[in-house]
Amino acid sequence: MKLEEQILFAKRLAILLKAEIPIAQALAMLRDQTAKQGGKAVVNRLIVDVENGLPLSAAVAKQKKMFGLFAVNIIKVGEMGGGLADNLQYLAEELKKQRQLQGKVSGALIYPGFIVAATLGITALLSLYVFPKILPIFASFRFALPLPTRILMAMTNFATHKFWLAGLGLLGLAAAAVLLLRLPAVKLAVDRLLIKLPFLGKMLQSYFLANTCRTLGLLLRSNVHIVDATRIAAITSSSLVYRRELHILAQRLARGEKISRHLAERASVFPPLVPQMASVGEMSGNLSGSFLYLAEIYEQEVEDAAKNLSSLIEPVLMVGMGAVVGFVAISIITPIYQITQNIKP
Repeated sequence: MKLEEQILFAKRLAILLKAEIPIAQALAMLRDQTAKQGGKAVVNRLIVDVENGLPLSAAVAKQKKMFGLFAVNIIKVGEMGGGLADNLQYLAEELKKQRQLQGKVSGALIYPGFIVAATLGITALLSLYVFPKILPIFASFRFALPLPTRILMAMTNFATHKFWLAGLGLLGLAAAAVLLLRLPAVKLAVDRLLIKLPFLGKMLQSYFLANTCRTLGLLLRSNVHIVDATRIAAITSSSLVYRRELHILAQRLARGEKISRHLAERASVFPPLVPQMASVGEMSGNLSGSFLYLAEIYEQEVEDAAKNLSSLIEPVLMVGMGAVVGFVAISIITPIYQITQNIKP
């Protein structure tokens, strides 16, 4: 189930349960409303498990790869406290916020991606279509071609006559990258590099912090033990850097240490505001409120960074695009100019 389908599932199930419809019947109604066969199969498995006596949280836990551990625990807490419908509504709202946050990050990368694609397209058009048309003219004159033209000529010959080698090379690089990213050490190094990148790194760090703080805040508000909440936040984090730090934090919390102490010692991952607010939450007994406040702050930072990312990256992209297209244009125009200079009546 996609994130949008999970939001609709949680929201509609909450409405049906508030109407005091039995949970098995409510799930059957949701199954009839689901258009995709994959979604119907997921709900069917939930109906079978619930009719066999399992609570909804246990049925969802059997499909935690579909729903996630965060949803499992929110539903479980709702069952224990007698507020399942309210927790499902709360889950739908938080999933919606997560979707909006993802949309802001991906939306900020659309314009840079379009510029890069346009640059590659123009370069390919000039070097693979225009340049080969005039290449025989250059070969018919006996004078030394400029260095940019010779470089472009070698690249064009390779791309047109040995394109299969280029394709195999790209596939090999892609396969090697995928295999390397499966290694924990490599993935950890890449994730560390991502949050240190100029422009993009700050936005990604705010995105990971917003998700982590919101997960911790919601679980703590639902009376989940802090060690369990930290482990769940670690599992649900998409960054291996924060996943590793949260696992270490859970171990230290199990030994009785304060959460603010560990966060303060990891200044490269957690900015000073995070341990400071955690310390305030520990002293006031409202740690969940502190983390939810932090989540709102970093969500706003992601939104602001997404708005400014295009304006920050645009000059760099335009310079890069101009350099690439300019190199191709010079490689084509310079020999033509030399030919006109050497032509005699």
